[in-house]
Amino acid sequence: MSFENIPKVKLGIVAVSRDCFPEELSVNRRKALVEAYSKKYDAADIYECPVCIVESEIQMVEALEDIKKAECNALCVYLGNFGPEISETLLAKHFDGPKIFVAAAEETQDSLLDGRGDAYCGLLNASYNLKLRSTKAYIPENPVGDADDLADELHTFIPIAKALIGLSDLKIISFGPRPLNFLACNAPIQQLYNLGVEIEENSELDLFEAFNKHANDPRIPDVIADMEKELGAGNKKPEVLTKLAQYELTLLDWVKDHKGYRKYVAIAGKCWPAFQTQFGFVPCYVNSRLTGMGIPVSCEVDIYGCLSEFIGTCVSDDAVTLLDINNSVPKDMYKESIEGKFDYKHSDTFMGFHCGNTCSRKMSACEMRNQKIMARTLPEEVTNGTLEGDIAPGDITFYRLQSTSDGKLRAYIAEGEILPVATRSFGSIAVFAIKEMGRFYRHVLIEKNYPHHGAVAFGHFGKILYEVFKYAGVPLEDLNYNQPASLPYKSENPFA
Repeated sequence: MSFENIPKVKLGIVAVSRDCFPEELSVNRRKALVEAYSKKYDAADIYECPVCIVESEIQMVEALEDIKKAECNALCVYLGNFGPEISETLLAKHFDGPKIFVAAAEETQDSLLDGRGDAYCGLLNASYNLKLRSTKAYIPENPVGDADDLADELHTFIPIAKALIGLSDLKIISFGPRPLNFLACNAPIQQLYNLGVEIEENSELDLFEAFNKHANDPRIPDVIADMEKELGAGNKKPEVLTKLAQYELTLLDWVKDHKGYRKYVAIAGKCWPAFQTQFGFVPCYVNSRLTGMGIPVSCEVDIYGCLSEFIGTCVSDDAVTLLDINNSVPKDMYKESIEGKFDYKHSDTFMGFHCGNTCSRKMSACEMRNQKIMARTLPEEVTNGTLEGDIAPGDITFYRLQSTSDGKLRAYIAEGEILPVATRSFGSIAVFAIKEMGRFYRHVLIEKNYPHHGAVAFGHFGKILYEVFKYAGVPLEDLNYNQPASLPYKSENPFA
């Protein structure tokens, strides 16, 4: 990423021990875990708390002070043996950041007398006490293992922690109300505050004033040169680059001047109907560039869309995009390009589209064009600024975190792929394939009243996103995915 807008995780590993068990069990197992992680992954991700083995409340305070001094922003409570359920859960309660609990497996049948730790048992009590203290912690699907096993679990937790830390220090900056007839992208802000997110809502008139103040900014030629380099032969609208560069600098300066005490920023931008006639362009290409820098920008003032994009940026360490779940794949296209070549039914496919907001490095090929839909009713010169082309094929995760109109958190996740099929259309667009998409579309997207915008991460990140949403407080009954045909949805007619 070329802009530092996502957290770096430093996971403090604190071993705990029940006083009736040998302390050496936890000490040696902690050392083995740290060694295993450092061999397989980046040792800079973790910090081994050497101060003490936590057996008491006083030692809990000492350990807490030590990991704070080491600037840890995530915590691993490691049960090297049965563990002290009070002290270990107090440690989690008083640590301000995401937490993971894991427990040591027994190493060998030859050490089941003096070397048995019973952490398998202790984790049950830890989970019970976490609930008593109303303290959230991530407990993996397989939370008990040897050093190698648990190193993998900690590595899985790093992107989960990264997203959660990001949410706790995120400011969303929005410009203007949503366009007319975009009620689906409503944004009740209570859940943003519940997630720890701040929001700054501005008028597009404020943005227009800031844009005009950036006229003749001396940095504009350098931004134009960078745009020309990125676009290459796709620079089909060179006449609009000056205005686009001016707008990019406007947004970057706004982020710098308005993020306040927050470390991370995402933007929900306005792009029509008056934007193009007053600014003289459409902002899609600039949106794509900022998203590529690690500052997600959603279209059409979609606040929960840009929130979703930010989470995906943290989880994937990569650019994401926001697309309309837009149109069906024509039957003749399916017959010619998909059937018999890929293992998908026609109903598994659809096209994802937006005007031109997808980062250039995620496109098969792209060029600067004008926004075709807007150009039907407006002069072409004010609709320039879209980055158009087919999005590159590969694995994707389609997902969204949303607050409903009555203020409830809801989310969906569906893994699939972009197929190497020419779309023969316009905009930033691709043919998507997701198993059982037809049923998912009807019984999740429609049934649960999701808007037409979905975030796209480039890779399979369903496991991580599921844990992020669960930790963030999405009720399990509203954490949806594309269920296989063998598992009907509640709203699905069993006789159909």
